[in-house]
Amino acid sequence: MAAGPSTLLDVAREAGVSPSTVSRILNGTARVSDDKRQAVMKAIARTNFAPNLMAQGLKKGRTHTIGIIVQDISSPFFDETLHGVDDGLKGTGYASVIVTGHWSALEEADRIRLLLARKVDGIILLSGNLPDEELLHFATQRPIVVTGRALDAPNALGFTMDNEHGAYLGVQHLIELGHRRIAFVSGPPSHADASSRLRGYRKALEGAGIPVDPALVVEGNFHENSGLIAINHLFETRQEFSAVFAANDQSAYGVRLALYRKGVRVPEDVSLVGFDDLPGSAFTTPPLTTVRQPLYDIGLTAITALLRLISGDRVPTRVPPVELVVRETTLPRQ
Repeated sequence: MAAGPSTLLDVAREAGVSPSTVSRILNGTARVSDDKRQAVMKAIARTNFAPNLMAQGLKKGRTHTIGIIVQDISSPFFDETLHGVDDGLKGTGYASVIVTGHWSALEEADRIRLLLARKVDGIILLSGNLPDEELLHFATQRPIVVTGRALDAPNALGFTMDNEHGAYLGVQHLIELGHRRIAFVSGPPSHADASSRLRGYRKALEGAGIPVDPALVVEGNFHENSGLIAINHLFETRQEFSAVFAANDQSAYGVRLALYRKGVRVPEDVSLVGFDDLPGSAFTTPPLTTVRQPLYDIGLTAITALLRLISGDRVPTRVPPVELVVRETTLPRQ
């Protein structure tokens, strides 16, 4: 006769832990070492244990699903952040449902309603434009964690990176190399992080006694094409510059291509700094000097904070600070 299905008690015996520890690891509420968590997951595999998550969810009013709203599913920025979220979900028994907000407050609100209708246990909003008041209203129904802004309220947490300081670091690096005519490819003014980076650009110039020339600031859209268009505009208007600070790495890629097409060498003729440190930035030609945002850690921090909110455990959120990564696209001004 075939043996019956394995039980939670079988897993506990195999892993050498208590049944309650196995249960808490499965529902994402356990605070245990990585070694103990791995031992339980290996025991689950050896015993072919299949937890009935639906039954567990019905008992606790949970579905073991997390809603995640990104702004641009094709963006490498969000891709790297989602890697952190995905790793944070491993071994928790939770699955994710990913939808797109397209940087529209109306769409973000619509997607949150959609996720709430699907009875997700919590929601992560990666950046976005939805006002705090609306987020807090939705948080009365399910826990919400949002990135890109500071937020601390019942059932809702938000954290942001210091975009202004990051931009300051990037421009200050160029100033220290002797550059004075520094062009800036900005992001959309409707984005809070873009506005912060513009402030950091201005702060670095003003701190060095360098006048801010509005003709050197070209509005972009955080995509590669805006870097290309910005450089073409600067050449068409006959602006002189020896360096470019791009509001993000994707824009910097477009800047690099535009300069290449015009026969301008990077960094011998023009130095270039980006922002984000996307995975591909270490492999551009030449490798891009940029301001690193810990994108993976942002995702990991967001999912960790949300799972703790779901379990009723509220803890401060901490992510590593931004930092300058000097590679090969900057040189002293010739």
